[in-house]
Amino acid sequence: MSLNIRRARSDEAGLVLSFIRELAEYEKLSHEVEASEADIAAALFGERPQLYCAIAEWNGEPVGFAVWFANFSTFSGRHGIYLEDLFVRPSHRGKGFGRALLVYLAKECIDNGWSRLQWAVLDWNAPSIAFYKSLGAVMMDDWTLCRVTGPALRQLAGSAS
Repeated sequence: MSLNIRRARSDEAGLVLSFIRELAEYEKLSHEVEASEADIAAALFGERPQLYCAIAEWNGEPVGFAVWFANFSTFSGRHGIYLEDLFVRPSHRGKGFGRALLVYLAKECIDNGWSRLQWAVLDWNAPSIAFYKSLGAVMMDDWTLCRVTGPALRQLAGSAS
């Protein structure tokens, strides 16, 4: 029995999209998935990719993934990782695969001299919150995530003078 964490390969955009859809279903957000396999392939493997993905394999079978991009802290003056998605298939949870993916990303930060690894978690997801806290993550309760999309995004963009 062996666990392997590796970067996604260019022929795996479909696998990555399947993980995205499974995550969205778990989060009851399937209706928000608009991405196509071509979108994922372009983002991960296009001319200048700025999005990265790691696949967790158990005995050669993909069981989870992490998708991230580099962010930047003006306070530290260094980059970090923003973890967009972390997902382990339900049948493989509790075996250390999520932790292994986070260890992989923490090592990416350390190896690159980056200052932080951060992500968001849904407030109803108590098992994940407890898991993240057990790893030393601090819940940033004094910060509120902001997002502008769809018509509001178009309206904001159109308000430039």
